[in-house]
Amino acid sequence: MGLGILETTKHAPGTVFVLDDASRSSTTPNLKYDRTGPVDIILVPQPSDDPNDPLNWPLWKRDLITCILSLVSVMAATLGPILAANTLTLSLYFERDFTAVALLTGYHLCGVGVAGVLCVASARFYGKRHLYLLGNLALIAFSVWAGRSTSYNSMLWARLMQGLAVAPFEALVNASVGDLYFVHQRGKRMALSNLALFGGAFFTPVLVGKITHTIEWRWSFYLVAIFSAAILPLVVFLVPETAFRRSSALNTDTASIEIKPTSSGNQSSSSETKGEPSASTDWQMGDEARKIAANPSKVSYLASLLPFNGRKTDENLLKLILRPFPLFFHPGVLWACLIQGTLIGWTVLIGVVLAAIFLGPPLFFDEVLTGYMYSGAFLGAVVGFLLAGFISDWSAKILTKRNHGVYEPEFRLVLVIPQLIFGCIGLYGFGICSEDVTRYGWFPPELFFGFEVMGMVLGAVASALYIVDAHREIAIEAFTCLLLFKNLFSFALTWYAYKWIIHFGIRNTFVVIASVQVAVCLLSIPMYFFGKRNRAFFHCHNILNLTHLA
Repeated sequence: MGLGILETTKHAPGTVFVLDDASRSSTTPNLKYDRTGPVDIILVPQPSDDPNDPLNWPLWKRDLITCILSLVSVMAATLGPILAANTLTLSLYFERDFTAVALLTGYHLCGVGVAGVLCVASARFYGKRHLYLLGNLALIAFSVWAGRSTSYNSMLWARLMQGLAVAPFEALVNASVGDLYFVHQRGKRMALSNLALFGGAFFTPVLVGKITHTIEWRWSFYLVAIFSAAILPLVVFLVPETAFRRSSALNTDTASIEIKPTSSGNQSSSSETKGEPSASTDWQMGDEARKIAANPSKVSYLASLLPFNGRKTDENLLKLILRPFPLFFHPGVLWACLIQGTLIGWTVLIGVVLAAIFLGPPLFFDEVLTGYMYSGAFLGAVVGFLLAGFISDWSAKILTKRNHGVYEPEFRLVLVIPQLIFGCIGLYGFGICSEDVTRYGWFPPELFFGFEVMGMVLGAVASALYIVDAHREIAIEAFTCLLLFKNLFSFALTWYAYKWIIHFGIRNTFVVIASVQVAVCLLSIPMYFFGKRNRAFFHCHNILNLTHLA
């Protein structure tokens, strides 16, 4: 039993030897290592000898790609809560009630979820670059449409189409992080991508309230279009395809056999210097891997700008579209959906009812002050990002070292502890204080909103890291499940948010919601203990094989 994780007699994908014991006199021949730290780290997955393999790119190039994708993800994420501070303004302009205005956000989220299924299938088939390009162009076009809308129906369709534009970034950026980095490098980068996807959105209402008050609500959409257009050249010229058809023998985190360091043999001449894996022509992990080591030529820069560079799989496209749905019955994927999706849904719920709480008596906030209520949420997202980046890598390294160099994906579940603490404190506190703003004022609800968002970011990073590390062979489909669950769940909440608040009151509603979130977080306890057995079981009984979708 490794640190409480129940062992299995069968192979569990994701369990890998990362650190060599200090007692070993030599390292395993033919395995590539990162030797930049005090302890040699086996590179997982193992890079091929192909210069076009993203794992062989310089670290600065991979980080630049991640930063650009995170930047455009911020623009995409702004479209989710962009109407939060404008609820009253749009209600008066379109002559609709608050629920109808909330549904402008709900249908947007629904569009993201549905489009995500098609995006993921296309990404599996042709890679991700063409979707990033199309998504960026769509952000520009549909933001202009929304800004020019003069009727409720036009705005509704514009919001739905904006969901299609957002889908590639919500569905694929985390998977690109898995494409670009080794296991021991993913923590901070995954935290950054999740901050962009979830945290950056909370600064939007702060700006939108001021924009609406100063130059009109339409400019909130026009500015998204302008900044998305400014980022487009970066995506075109600096974000090549990250998907790569690597030999299955090199994917040591998803392989059907375990690669174990040995204490005998010649020391490998390969190493990683300054974060970059060195070349090696002595790779000997099977015939398929040796074929990859035939010194292929590097693709030219101009060729890398093409939206397509060949098929990434020989699988049937229809099967790829249907593949995510059976995974909802996979305990690991379902756990990730709940850990990430429920807290995101509660965040959307807070955003929907925030205007009703503070625009009316006794505070009578206008759009500007309502927007400023998101400043606590933004700070919570930033602090959550910093905590997630620090805890995820630090805890994984410490636990791996204590586990004699064996890394288990369940080590990522440590992040659920601060998620439980901050997220649930935030939900309980927000409900109690918002029930009586005459007594507590505006600051406590804003503070607790920040705690709730901090927990949301931590949960998003925990679930994303676990999916990438434990189930990387189905990571894209699993992220589709996360996308579908959180967006459709949030869409449903926009229907019932005001009804719950009116019928049950703010305090009672959020006490129930917070208690549900506690129960969801506690599901991580059996997942930690039984996660490895779950991985082994579904490796032997592949749910996609059983449904003939593999």
